[in-house]
Amino acid sequence: MDFNNQDSEPQASEYQVTSYLRAHPQFFEHHTTLLSELYLPSPHGHGTVSLAERQQLAQRDRIRVMDVKLNQLIKHGEENDVISDKVHRLSLGLLATQDLEVMIRLLEHSLREDFQIPHVGLRLWGTPAHQEHSTLATFNSVDDELKHWAQSLATPYCGSKPGLPLESWFGEGAQPASFALIALRSEKVFGLLALASDDEKRFYPDMGTLYLKRIGELVSAALLKHIA
Repeated sequence: MDFNNQDSEPQASEYQVTSYLRAHPQFFEHHTTLLSELYLPSPHGHGTVSLAERQQLAQRDRIRVMDVKLNQLIKHGEENDVISDKVHRLSLGLLATQDLEVMIRLLEHSLREDFQIPHVGLRLWGTPAHQEHSTLATFNSVDDELKHWAQSLATPYCGSKPGLPLESWFGEGAQPASFALIALRSEKVFGLLALASDDEKRFYPDMGTLYLKRIGELVSAALLKHIA
């Protein structure tokens, strides 16, 4: 140790004390009075507190942080349970419905009423399995650019309107501000389910898409049999 360097002596002493206490965790058990004699600045800026009090305050702070995190986890879990129940009801409805027109109405009703999505659009490309369904808006012709774009979707698209011709999908006068677009696929994409909201923050690029993806898979499985 350099005794000519006075600045290094406190640092060396602090290191020695720290090392000693780490190596002898039972030290304060043998010197319990020190816990009440040692004083530290209060973490809340009000004078000083004993070491024992400081430990208690630090423990309370950690408990408060853990309580907040636990409450957030419980809240997210409850929200996920509610969404799971809605997806389950939609699944049962799709399984119980054989007629395509009824299925489409059920899908639109579920998305609007259960999931509070005001604008729902659905397009399928290909030949309908039953000729009487060829006049449904669901089978209206779709731009090749849109088909190619849908084919490229690995996960649901969420965000502002992409540069695609979607104006006629949601009825006259509808001007949604945010969109969730879900490709319907088997071996290849055969349709697109479009969900939209007037709230620009309802669907955003970084949102989770797990349930949107599951809804897309359910709808794909239900509608595939109606494509020749």
